[in-house]
Amino acid sequence: MKILVIQQKMIGDVLVSSIICNNLRLAYPDAQIDYLVYESTKPVLEGNKSISNVIVFQEKHRKNKKELINLALTIRAEKYDLLIDAYSKLESWIITALSGAKRKISYKKIGRTFLYTDNVPFEDFPRSDLGLAIERRLSLLEPLNLKIKIDPLPQLYVTSEENETAQSLLKNHQVDPDRRTVMISLIGSEKLKTYPLNYMAKVIDIIADSHNVNILFNYFPKQISDAKIIFEATKTSTQKKIYFDLLASDLRGYIAIMNQCDIIIGNDGGAINMAKALQKPSFIIFSPWIEKKIWATFEDGIHHLSVHLEDYKKELFVAKTEKELKKDALKLYKEFQPKLFKSKLETFLSNNLSND
Repeated sequence: MKILVIQQKMIGDVLVSSIICNNLRLAYPDAQIDYLVYESTKPVLEGNKSISNVIVFQEKHRKNKKELINLALTIRAEKYDLLIDAYSKLESWIITALSGAKRKISYKKIGRTFLYTDNVPFEDFPRSDLGLAIERRLSLLEPLNLKIKIDPLPQLYVTSEENETAQSLLKNHQVDPDRRTVMISLIGSEKLKTYPLNYMAKVIDIIADSHNVNILFNYFPKQISDAKIIFEATKTSTQKKIYFDLLASDLRGYIAIMNQCDIIIGNDGGAINMAKALQKPSFIIFSPWIEKKIWATFEDGIHHLSVHLEDYKKELFVAKTEKELKKDALKLYKEFQPKLFKSKLETFLSNNLSND
């Protein structure tokens, strides 16, 4: 059996959608299971034996329709028995239409149902603490009636060599081995997904005041100016616990460093999703325009918690569309002061750093 799973999005989406491949492997241990993703997301799939081949969707495929058609024809030549489209946008519609796959599964969308043999409802509300991001992916497996126990948890694989390199890096930076270590998802993928820098500094002060911990920052080199603003806005006593220059050189390096940490706190995004895949407790601060119900995955009130401005000021969200919320995101962020969720954060810290 030959299967193709499509997910051309960013790291968090690719990692979450990998659960489709993982469960297909449990159901069909001898199948060829290929995964079509962006090249930049490949590092989160390394070591995943559920995936036979990673097919790379390149920038040229997005910019040039001829290149997209060529990719689709290459896929057609593989003669897949089953195609699962977890992306469901124009590029994947074209690939699906030309794939020649015998069975094609995706979400039910008006005007696109003819492309697929199975159209799965795109649910609006979660039915469990898994969150919609997980539930929607797993719903794409339902038409197959798999005779297995479904595993909803995305997984990351870290080699012993990667762990040793990360441990050496922490040692070289003189990270205190007797203290628990907190990773801060410092800056979002864009300004509208980034908790205000001065507020983030106050969050880090709350962490440092509550527990005697090591604090690591996750940011890209191009974001260093914003990272410095946050660092300089924290208290002197907090700064003594921060290892500002301890950064990974690449995505695999970050994963290995995160594997040495105890918890992660901060902006929603790929860093949070990778930490969860490493089974690290998480505390997420959502942007006002992002729907918490989608990405608040595995929310159990102890190991995984999240906060959203709507939790505290519902009146600001009445009759507002996503487009309107996105337009007003920066203004809404100003209303989302750390004092609103300070007690919830402290409870999370106490529950997950109890051995310090």
